[in-house]
Amino acid sequence: MEIRILGPGCPRCEEAFKRTIDALVALNIPADVQKVTDLKMIAEFGVFATPGLVINGKVVSSGKVPSREEIEAWIRDAAS
Repeated sequence: MEIRILGPGCPRCEEAFKRTIDALVALNIPADVQKVTDLKMIAEFGVFATPGLVINGKVVSSGKVPSREEIEAWIRDAAS
């Protein structure tokens, strides 16, 4: 599973990253998690409000910090 956290490194982006890691640990699911800070690459995903969350190439969230429960649900869906 590939997960990308899109954002320039602001506190909201860091919180989205932390919640994503926490969700993965809670679910015991391995994933390649990377932060994407390059604005051109973020725009290529079609995300213009950060933070953005991309799971396996699909944008699942943009412009807000999702709850850990939301992230867990998206990860479960992507893993099945």
